Amino acid sequence: MNQEHSVPDTNGKRAIPRTVWMLGLVSLFMDLSSEMIHSLLPIFLVSGLGASVLAVGVIEGVAEAIALIVKVFSGAISDALGRRKGLLLAGYGLAALSKPLFPLAHSVTMVFAARFIDRIGKGIRGAPRDALVADVTPPRIRGAAFGLRQSMDTVGALLGPGLAVILMLAFTDIRHVLWFAVVPGIVAMGLLFWGVREAGPAPGRGRVFRSPIRWHAVRGLGAAYWRVVTIGAVFTLARFSEAFLILRGQDMGLSAAWAPVVLIVMSLFYTLSAYPAGWLSDRVPRTAVLASGLILLVLADLALAIDGGAWPLLAGAALWGLHMGFSQGILSAMVADTAPADMKGTAFGVFNLASGVCMLLASVLAGWLWQAWGPSATFLAGAVFAAVALLGLAMPAGRGRAA
Repeated sequence: MNQEHSVPDTNGKRAIPRTVWMLGLVSLFMDLSSEMIHSLLPIFLVSGLGASVLAVGVIEGVAEAIALIVKVFSGAISDALGRRKGLLLAGYGLAALSKPLFPLAHSVTMVFAARFIDRIGKGIRGAPRDALVADVTPPRIRGAAFGLRQSMDTVGALLGPGLAVILMLAFTDIRHVLWFAVVPGIVAMGLLFWGVREAGPAPGRGRVFRSPIRWHAVRGLGAAYWRVVTIGAVFTLARFSEAFLILRGQDMGLSAAWAPVVLIVMSLFYTLSAYPAGWLSDRVPRTAVLASGLILLVLADLALAIDGGAWPLLAGAALWGLHMGFSQGILSAMVADTAPADMKGTAFGVFNLASGVCMLLASVLAGWLWQAWGPSATFLAGAVFAAVALLGLAMPAGRGRAA
């Protein structure tokens, strides 16, 4: 494997390669840009463009689903090409190009197009970026390298809504604030273009593209794997887009300027819980950790269903963030645990496809329930789906480490 030269640190150990640091900065600035927009977009759609909550659900559901589905194939394409940076430039470039479309939008259709382009970019860049981190990093520090890149991404996710609040208090007009999000997107592209270096041709360059989903082999994945897919699918139905948390904040009386605080609280608790939950899942059954995540989601939905003002809202956002920390990485680990060694690519491909479809259904259903019966119905339905997934964990498990 080609690895980027890394300089020994003061203790004589190999330092994390420069390319990983640069990819972390690229992630930080692009996430800052994206989260500035996403923390204000639901309010912009509903209050500024007159969209229904159902329309918000459709836009968010399609956007997040397409990101998951494209991600399934982008890694296999980068393996076939033997190069990563071209796909990274395409993925981050599409995201950067989409940013000006949001403040320019004067219709729901244009916002939908911008969101669609942005999420296609996210799907294209995800797997090649992680593959490049693996390419340039020695195995003994690979965990630290992935942790560093993810932590810098999370910093951007926290700074984006925070900056949105500050700018909204200063300018009040959402369109003006959305223009500021263009700047960190440009910075991210500059860092990627000039600062990130390819590791060299990856093994297998020039080989024929092979789909990561081999449908003829799917039936060989086993009962334990399909149990994880089923639980994950129901779980995804329970955790619709975070756009509904922002709309709930506005519904509870938060102004457009302060509504992004909901995402700040959620991201903070997600950040604080993700690593401890992953550490714990290596020492106790993963299903126990995932069950904790489902219980946290039920509690989050119940808190958000209460028309009780700021405290239930912030408690619900905090619990939502905790549930993500106790579930997102755990589900991926359970897929890896239960899939045959020679079919992990197919296993993750099928899992991501199922998750993408369910994310679309979840967000559309959430929007429909909100529009028909109010926000409390949306969050109560989420609690029911989470409880069903929790019951699924109690069913007898097949083979695999996940149980």
